[in-house]
Amino acid sequence: MAKFFNEMHAYDAAAPGGELTREHYREFCNWLAQQPAERLKRKRAEADLSFRRVGITFAVYGDDAGTERLIPFDIIPRIIHAGEWAQLQKGLAQRVQALNMFIHDIYHDQNIIKAGIIPAEQIYKNAQYRPEMQGISVASDIYAHIAGVDIVRAGEGEFYVLEDNLRVPSGVSYMLEDRKMMMRLFPELFARNKIAPVDHYPDMLLDNLRSVAPMGVDNPTVVVMTPGMYNSAYFEHAFLAQQMGVELVEGQDLFVNDNAVFMRTTRGPKRVDVIYRRIDDDFLDPLAFRPDSSLGVPGLLSVYRAGRVTLANAIGTGVADDKSIYPFVPDMIKFYLTEEPILNNVPTYQCRKPEDLSYTLANLGDLVVKEVHGAGGYGMLVGPASTKAQIEDFRQRLLAKPDGYIAQPTLALSACPTFVESGIAPRHIDLRPFVLSGKTISMVPGGLTRVALQEGSLVVNSSQGGGTKDTWILEN
Repeated sequence: MAKFFNEMHAYDAAAPGGELTREHYREFCNWLAQQPAERLKRKRAEADLSFRRVGITFAVYGDDAGTERLIPFDIIPRIIHAGEWAQLQKGLAQRVQALNMFIHDIYHDQNIIKAGIIPAEQIYKNAQYRPEMQGISVASDIYAHIAGVDIVRAGEGEFYVLEDNLRVPSGVSYMLEDRKMMMRLFPELFARNKIAPVDHYPDMLLDNLRSVAPMGVDNPTVVVMTPGMYNSAYFEHAFLAQQMGVELVEGQDLFVNDNAVFMRTTRGPKRVDVIYRRIDDDFLDPLAFRPDSSLGVPGLLSVYRAGRVTLANAIGTGVADDKSIYPFVPDMIKFYLTEEPILNNVPTYQCRKPEDLSYTLANLGDLVVKEVHGAGGYGMLVGPASTKAQIEDFRQRLLAKPDGYIAQPTLALSACPTFVESGIAPRHIDLRPFVLSGKTISMVPGGLTRVALQEGSLVVNSSQGGGTKDTWILEN
């Protein structure tokens, strides 16, 4: 019997082979059983070639093998039935609403600190806290306009939130391109299954961005701001701008004049009202943050403070997606919404606490230890998959800077059948739905399913060799 939840098959001692196909996978499973292995191999090669032609790649910093790499695409989808998705959707909306309320509170009245729920030093010592945002009103009090919430499944199939990505979450372009690829490769599957569409996401995103324009702007100009073509997610920046029908700009394309932001065009300056920025806070305005930044727009913060431009996501939003703040999100939901959390956190040990540090040090071989500011699968220890030397190295890091780490049990992430070199085999997965906050909270049904392609691996990040799958929400 498997120690992890299998998305496609349930354990049943009475069934042939001890497995029973879950109801929402049966139609697909019947189709898959009829497919010759050669056809699947051919289709996978076709997908790889097509992705290369379109340029769906990402950069790996410090990778000597080359700056661009293809994210492996798996042709077996991850399927979630409508009832499960409805519950996930409620939990995601609840969580993101509370996170937005928390960020507003931190930069205004700080009631959650005054109530003793979150220690003040957890905010003020947070690398993502921006004192420049204190007291600034942002449009509709929305800070995280686009959130990517990482969901994992463990145990008997319970969903858990692994982390909240509120700064510049990426991956939505892969969700959209994976769906287009599956429809191109296997159109018959979309005739046989009622799969909820995701292709309207760019329209939803544009509507969402327009809805949070500065007060008094009726027909806002929206742009996507990128650090440039050498950024790891540049494909996504260009893709989303093209799909929304808006301009893709770099900092040098924008300038501040008369307390407003303008874009240089062939027809002269054009005022910009909403900037979907894919640049970190530090690089946005050399007059306010890093003076050596050539990526930003001098004077942007002053226009922002005056409420004459909207930045999505807001400056200072990262204070809420730091891993040291993650353990407090259930308390935020109770505090701001007076509701019980619908989605659970993964149990977390805060190494800044002496008792949690002692437990972590005594159990390093069984835990996952993460840097509170880390991302992309870097700066973490997966105890069961680490050598004694790696564990000892992390022990020294923890002793030197305990408040820089959290620890969590090693979850047996759910697995989904995946087409690998040896054939179809289970591989561990997670899910990143994309939650849009504006006048309302909305999301397309599904998200980006990431898959750890190495056998036994729990690390799904593309920078660590992970791939992606199409995610199907089956409509009733």
